[in-house]
Amino acid sequence: MPEIWWRTAVIYEVYVRSFADGDGDGTGDLTGLRERLPHLRDLGVDAIWLTPFFRSPMVDGGYDVADYRDVDPSFGTLADFDAMLADAHALGLRVIIDVVPNHTSSEHAWFTQALQSLPGDPARQRYHFRPPTPDGLPPNDWESVFGGPAWTQVPDGEWYLHLFDPAQPDLNWDNPDVRVEFEDVLRFWLDRGVDGFRVDVAHGMVKAAGYPAAGLTGQIGLLGRRVLPYFDQDGVHEIHKAWRKILDSYPGERMAVAEAWASTPQRLAQYTAPDELHQAFNFEFLQADWADPAAVKASIDSCIHAAESVGAPTTWVLSNHDVRRHVTRLGSLERANAAALLMLALPGSAYLYQGDELGLPEVLDLPDDARRDPMWFRSHGTDPGRDGCRVPIPWRAAAPAFGFSPTGAAWLPQPPAFAQLAADVSGTVELYREALRLRRSLTGALRWHESVPGVLDFSRDGLRCVVNLADSAVELPDMPDSEIVLASRPIDGGALPPDSAVWIFARTARSS
Repeated sequence: MPEIWWRTAVIYEVYVRSFADGDGDGTGDLTGLRERLPHLRDLGVDAIWLTPFFRSPMVDGGYDVADYRDVDPSFGTLADFDAMLADAHALGLRVIIDVVPNHTSSEHAWFTQALQSLPGDPARQRYHFRPPTPDGLPPNDWESVFGGPAWTQVPDGEWYLHLFDPAQPDLNWDNPDVRVEFEDVLRFWLDRGVDGFRVDVAHGMVKAAGYPAAGLTGQIGLLGRRVLPYFDQDGVHEIHKAWRKILDSYPGERMAVAEAWASTPQRLAQYTAPDELHQAFNFEFLQADWADPAAVKASIDSCIHAAESVGAPTTWVLSNHDVRRHVTRLGSLERANAAALLMLALPGSAYLYQGDELGLPEVLDLPDDARRDPMWFRSHGTDPGRDGCRVPIPWRAAAPAFGFSPTGAAWLPQPPAFAQLAADVSGTVELYREALRLRRSLTGALRWHESVPGVLDFSRDGLRCVVNLADSAVELPDMPDSEIVLASRPIDGGALPPDSAVWIFARTARSS
């Protein structure tokens, strides 16, 4: 029986706004994406995940949705989406789209209606509206992930909850209207042919009864693990079970992956129980301390064990649109490429972020007046936010806007250094292409080998992956009847340089 595609897939995140601009207005769009689909096929990924392209005022880059069933004009039209989807499928690429169920835009018709209604009106019960305390303060001490209080007061005195920006009011999932609406939204896009969903803030839809105080300040940031009364409540699992039934009712192995922040790998694994979602992002691996190789190894073991306990595949990711790019986070392109080879050798499914294959670093010197992230504004400029990992992709070294836009426009400024990293000149692209090609032959469980401090060494059937995170070169293991098929850096003799990784394949069916 063939392997279910999503259990071993490599899925590529497309931050649509920054991927490719087809109409020349400086903003990435579905037409631009459609034109660049051959790059993704040639790279060797199995599927693409699109960040939100729905109608939105773009306060939070599209994660503030005003209409879940239409395309924002800045990205194109529904016809553009359908054409892109058809082309992707023709190229053998599956397409996963974001669904944003924790909150809507403040410009969503429901919230507009809520603001026009009186306290207690049914329209307000689709959101979390609460009366003030006797002294006029917010209902409790909950804080926004983006900084500041999680409550905003409206003119009649009530407060509404927003765990992110005030332009993103949280939906009340105890209200049956909300559940019916999102089940219909899922069917709308499944009927159009999408292959699945990435569920934004999959841990956030249910809040603890009675809105109890958190009891502390500095409660949580992006990817936080703290136990809080508004995240990772047990009630979210009922919602995901209902969604799984919808996905299973469609042909073609449709799937969903949870963006869930949980306190432990075991809590995270609950989102991928056999009757819930198919995958969950593995942020423990992303946040591992690469200065401590033993901690990286422990993270890998912990995440594999937690996923196996519910029969789900582990997922691996190093970068996404919410975190500093791993080239910068890990300190060098050399270490980032070594980490990529390690990740792609692991069992399970892997997620790449656009530009990973180019070796793009975080852009750290964006001018203040160019920044768009609400984290920057909510923190009054003390948190640079996520714009630095969202700078438009360079495609051609010698073209205006490095080929991102036919007019040379770009919604965030690109640094001159992108000329050396564009897709037509980047040396990292070939490393990723070859890794993805070879990865298709990998099977079997992971088996660790004894190694010197700073080195991670494991096998999967015919593959041996050795990663040197130490400060000096180390000798490669003696493996007769084998050959190095891929290296993140040139290998001199039998020594593996610092910050490098190799894949060694046995010429026989099994590794030594």
